[in-house]
Amino acid sequence: MNLVDVVEPIPLKTDVDGVVRVGGTRVTLDTMVYEFEQGSTAEEIAYQFDVLDLSDVYAVIAYYLRHQDEVKAYLQEQERFALEIREKIEQQFPSKGLREPLLAKRQS
Repeated sequence: MNLVDVVEPIPLKTDVDGVVRVGGTRVTLDTMVYEFEQGSTAEEIAYQFDVLDLSDVYAVIAYYLRHQDEVKAYLQEQERFALEIREKIEQQFPSKGLREPLLAKRQS
């Protein structure tokens, strides 16, 4: 066996909503990148998200480090989409004026 010829698939899958998830779990690429950028090691990430295999965590970190521009573009698009959804929800269910009655009810 020639180790140089071994190719491992990257454990990332895009779900029906366009969200990239890690290793067949519900853990998102967004979450992994955030944890890594906050200084978490691969071992800490695998410990924190016990559904992840350590080897998958290392593979995703390696992918992120090699494709930072593409991953950051994806993350920005996800952030834009989340903001768009939040604005739609706030338009449908405005929160202005809700706090005061809830606080008054809580105090009574």
